[in-house]
Amino acid sequence: MPIGPGATGISLSNIKVCARCSLRYDWRKSPTTLKMTYCSSMCEAADLGFTLEALLKMQRPVRLVSLEAEPVAEAICP
Repeated sequence: MPIGPGATGISLSNIKVCARCSLRYDWRKSPTTLKMTYCSSMCEAADLGFTLEALLKMQRPVRLVSLEAEPVAEAICP
């Protein structure tokens, strides 16, 4: 049975407890990637040390190949 305003309201089956801060939240409205675990991206980052969104966007650094310059002969002044 929904509670609150609107046709759908808030169903108690959608209420979860955050693994980090123990706050109750509606997992459907959580902005984090791990919606069923954390109430916010801040809790996700604090618990894991990073957010999954940042991890998914991370790119491997491109390895630059440096070309060794040929040694320059020193000019000898007479």
